[in-house]
Amino acid sequence: MKKAIFSTEISLLRSTMQRLLRRSAHTNITTILRKTHQADVALIMRSFNQYDQNIIFSLCPTALHKARLLEELDESLIEKVLFNESSKNISNIFRYLDTNDQATIIGMFHQNKQNEILKIIEADDKEEVEEIMSYPDDSAGSIMTKETFTLNQNTTVKESIKKLQSFPENDKIFYLYVIDNKDKLVGVISLRTLVTSKNSKKLKEIMIKNIQAATTDTDQEEVAKKVAQYNYLALPVVNKQNRFLGIVTIDDVVDIIREEASEDFLQMAGVGKDREILLKTPLKNAQSRAPWILASLVGGICAAAIINYFNGLLEQIIVLAAFIPVIIGIGGNVGTQSSTIVVRGLATGRVDFTNTIPLILKELIVGSLLGAAYGLLVGLASEYITGSNINNLGLVVGLSIFLSMTIAASVGASVPIILKKLNFDPAISTGPFVTTTIDIIGVALYFYIASAILIR
Repeated sequence: MKKAIFSTEISLLRSTMQRLLRRSAHTNITTILRKTHQADVALIMRSFNQYDQNIIFSLCPTALHKARLLEELDESLIEKVLFNESSKNISNIFRYLDTNDQATIIGMFHQNKQNEILKIIEADDKEEVEEIMSYPDDSAGSIMTKETFTLNQNTTVKESIKKLQSFPENDKIFYLYVIDNKDKLVGVISLRTLVTSKNSKKLKEIMIKNIQAATTDTDQEEVAKKVAQYNYLALPVVNKQNRFLGIVTIDDVVDIIREEASEDFLQMAGVGKDREILLKTPLKNAQSRAPWILASLVGGICAAAIINYFNGLLEQIIVLAAFIPVIIGIGGNVGTQSSTIVVRGLATGRVDFTNTIPLILKELIVGSLLGAAYGLLVGLASEYITGSNINNLGLVVGLSIFLSMTIAASVGASVPIILKKLNFDPAISTGPFVTTTIDIIGVALYFYIASAILIR
């Protein structure tokens, strides 16, 4: 069995492969591919150009090896390495892939290529692949695997073990799913319970009847939450009539969690939600980020308009301009911190609508404490920072920082919750939207307080 390797060895492997590719030492490359874990090969392929990626994939020794490599590759790389492969070669590789992986890969191609591949693959696989492809993206139905094991509730333990032993190649048997005569899911049994029960007992006597299951249209994020909550290795998928269809396995759940976390972080940073953004061209990368920058631009223009509105005040007390970046920066940081905490809580299920008010109040108190501390610090130091002896300048700056940080924490905590309530993705509330809102409020408060206190 191939072993995973450490980061230092990854660097050595990458440099070795680069050298062999330059020398066109294809035999040596194939030898390395035989001995290297496919996850490590997938990792180093990210740093190669498309031509070298295609060379590496083509030099994989067997269709099985290619299938295992496809399971580890990013979606954008899968498209590239399979682009020039014939439909026949792809169908040969598909023999070693689960039906959900087949469906995902086929969905990457244009319609004509999809039809070509579907014509060639085995009839049973074709039916299952088309079924999976018919479900909505990011749903339990679209990621479930059909390669599983079910038995009728009237089967005895002895018969069950014998049937399990007749399918030693099935590596998806985490639990034994029990169905009735109408193929409806009625129970589940762990393998431990099965092998420790009396041979004469029927499955319906030892099965767990309180089943946690997903329907085909359940969002994949909800599936991941359920698996994490109950520590399952797999979750059964049923239709609306409770007919057993397949399972979502733990390895797919890990992928879901990673994908959803990546999307959330990218959205929070204001760079879109494409998980493959690092592998995109500069032009496509710029296109995905442009709308988010536009949101910041609009906010900046609004803040500039507010500053221009108080232009007369600035002309009289020019030193006020020195603290505008402080007001904007410190409020934006606090708002982003609060929204990140809430978005993460919503994603993990630790935050829901039953505890939103206490959470917002808690963040408001945190913002007030931080605002009081930093407002006092900057307010007292304002005279030394600017060299100005204007009366009450420290009071204006300190009070503005206090209110800006307090409001920022409240906005950062409440906006994601409001968006979640309105069925929008709360991750989009962070980054440009929260910081822009806080910038506008912070600048407006700062000049309003300054005009109220300093202009008599």
